[in-house]
Amino acid sequence: MPKFIDFQTDPSKYRHWKVEYEGPVANLIMDVDENGGLFEGYELKLNSYDLGVDIELSDIVQRMRFEHPEVKVVVMKSGKDKVFCAGANIRMLGAAAHSHKVNFCKFTNETRNAFEAAAKDSGQNYIAAIRGACAGGGYELALACNHIMLTDDSTSAVGLPEVPLLAVLPGTGGLTRVTDKRKVRRDRADIFCSIEEGIKGKRAKEWRLVDEVIANSKFDDAVVERAQEFAANSQKPDVSKGIALGALNRSIGEDSATYDLIEVELDRKGRTATITLKGPTEDAPADMAAFEAQGDQAYMLKLVRELEDTILHLRTNENELGLWVFKTQGDPEKFAAHEALLMGNPDHWLANETLEYWKRTLKRVDVTSRSLAAFIEHGSCFTGILAELLFSVDRTYMMEDEFEGDNRPTATIALSDANFGRFPMGNDISRLQTRFLAEPEHLESLKSSIGEALEAEDADELGLVTMILDDIDWEDEVRIFIEERASFSPDAMTGMEANLRFAGPETMETRIFGRLTAWQNWIFNRPNAVGSEGALQRYGTGVRGKYNMERV
Repeated sequence: MPKFIDFQTDPSKYRHWKVEYEGPVANLIMDVDENGGLFEGYELKLNSYDLGVDIELSDIVQRMRFEHPEVKVVVMKSGKDKVFCAGANIRMLGAAAHSHKVNFCKFTNETRNAFEAAAKDSGQNYIAAIRGACAGGGYELALACNHIMLTDDSTSAVGLPEVPLLAVLPGTGGLTRVTDKRKVRRDRADIFCSIEEGIKGKRAKEWRLVDEVIANSKFDDAVVERAQEFAANSQKPDVSKGIALGALNRSIGEDSATYDLIEVELDRKGRTATITLKGPTEDAPADMAAFEAQGDQAYMLKLVRELEDTILHLRTNENELGLWVFKTQGDPEKFAAHEALLMGNPDHWLANETLEYWKRTLKRVDVTSRSLAAFIEHGSCFTGILAELLFSVDRTYMMEDEFEGDNRPTATIALSDANFGRFPMGNDISRLQTRFLAEPEHLESLKSSIGEALEAEDADELGLVTMILDDIDWEDEVRIFIEERASFSPDAMTGMEANLRFAGPETMETRIFGRLTAWQNWIFNRPNAVGSEGALQRYGTGVRGKYNMERV
């Protein structure tokens, strides 16, 4: 398998999806190229998918919001006869490294969550139009849609056969969405997830596995009618023209990754990646018309696109770098002005989409299985949205007082309205609210500090940082923290961090990324699934997997 996986793509490179735009309706057609797998050794038969297929889907979902804001309804359908989607490719899963399987499931979960939330965040509804077999990850694609339509014929069925066939779990939220979203009765869900053949027709509707079952002869017309209905009832404002998302300016070196606004330094010996985000050098656009005219070069949009690509690159291609350190450098007041333009225009479609992009990207930080830290150094610009990074990470260290020979402005933190609910975590509450679960009155009092440049002592007193350090202690304390973190078991750290980050209410999203991901991670290491006689290895041979029958 190649070492490097690139998450950047564009429509000219798509091999697996087609999009037909018809005014407010977009037809998203899954037509997977069998020979277009990301790696060698398997064919993507029956519209099965690997990470490459999902990278394209993620790109489409993103472009739909920015390049085609006129779209109010997306109809997801198959371009192949008698099959909607067979799910994740089994040969790929069987041959892939453990880390790849886990990252694959995480990325597909993030993509499903992105278009599932599109109705609420962007006014775009997704309809799944299922004709043919729809199994495993294929049904999970449908489950993430807002409405599911199933044709009533002899070949069309929905199923989650992972447990009986593969000895793994539906890895993209299927178990959770069946009960929490579709409200399927627990005993029926138990049957559904224990059978290989799936469920068809009226029974699928009766059990709430789908929303509609329609005769095959009337299916196409019914899908068109439903899409038009959804479009007519959409509250999404009419927008005739979007902005193009061009390729990022990125250079990947042996020990670095460089973008226009982000620099990444890799310390392989110390197993650390340092990610420095640069503040704006230009003043904020005068209004949203000027922001829109800048297109994908507008600072707030460009920065979040680069941050997302940084996260995905490091997460997938640099597995041994167990600690990420976030830094910023720049003018806090200039950043605050750029942020204020977006926050002050919530009804403008591009302001909303850019802020929603930040929300999705910050959530990627939350669920990343790395130790995360932030160093608030002199000259930093951790304000507003960028301050959210401070409340995402596991620890924050802040410089106190002047450092000899350091002429940069004194380190400060500034809160804004953005820190009080605009960017919720997967638990549906803000990062500050998660931080101060036991102190709601303190959280409320923090609002009086909005806009203040808080130096180290004040930030420490308000509980916004882990530790403040002067020039005498900074290098030693930071070095000890990095060395200590690098010495711990990565498995134990992943488990500890994931548990501690998602304090507060449990939601469908926290169940998917916390509980489901943890179990799937464990199962992917078990011989019942991935051993030489396990189900993933024996799938398709006619011989069932050989299991160790002990319950542990």
